[in-house]
Amino acid sequence: MSIRNPKQALYEQFAIVAKALGHPLRLEVIEHLAQGARSVEALAAKLGRPVANISQHLQALRRAGIVSAERDGKFVHYSLADDSVLSAFAAVRGVAERQLAEVDRIVRGYFDARDDMRPVTRDELERLMRDGLVTLIDVRPADEFALGHVPGAINVPLGKVRAWSADAAIGREIVAYCRGPWCVMSFEAVAALRALGHAARRLEDGMPEWKAAGLPVEVVA
Repeated sequence: MSIRNPKQALYEQFAIVAKALGHPLRLEVIEHLAQGARSVEALAAKLGRPVANISQHLQALRRAGIVSAERDGKFVHYSLADDSVLSAFAAVRGVAERQLAEVDRIVRGYFDARDDMRPVTRDELERLMRDGLVTLIDVRPADEFALGHVPGAINVPLGKVRAWSADAAIGREIVAYCRGPWCVMSFEAVAALRALGHAARRLEDGMPEWKAAGLPVEVVA
């Protein structure tokens, strides 16, 4: 097959991927699929959107090679094609964080107002967990925790953090994580724990980044 302008032809293919990523709801879909495989119905329920709407976005992501699908009986489960999708997502996020003033305004106005302390790095968390110096909580919903979590983490969904903290030892540091570096739930959890007198920090990112780094993952059978 003869291609008159191979470079342009390649860039047209690259643009298919870039275009598929260029929608906020699709980025949310990617974030949820990074927690584990999901059916259209489950994603629609998580995102509070009609099934037909989520299905359209999934098809666009599938055409771009960003997600894959596997049929299980009458349901089709979608998952990220591979870890390069997370890398692409992180690259988009990084450019926006560095170059867009509105991102900085949102971070300062919402996220920093709830937690402006330095987060815990993955290496630091491994050391603290190995030495038994922290309690690690996963504040995602139970179904996401079951799909994969950091070994040793306790599942404390955000709505249960206050009740759980009543039995947590004051003075022992608590580290919280959820879906990613800008997941609202971990910021809210840390703010609530500090208001109750606990020493608390966030993990620098979330479960998908932990998994992509090749670190161990536990699942609930």
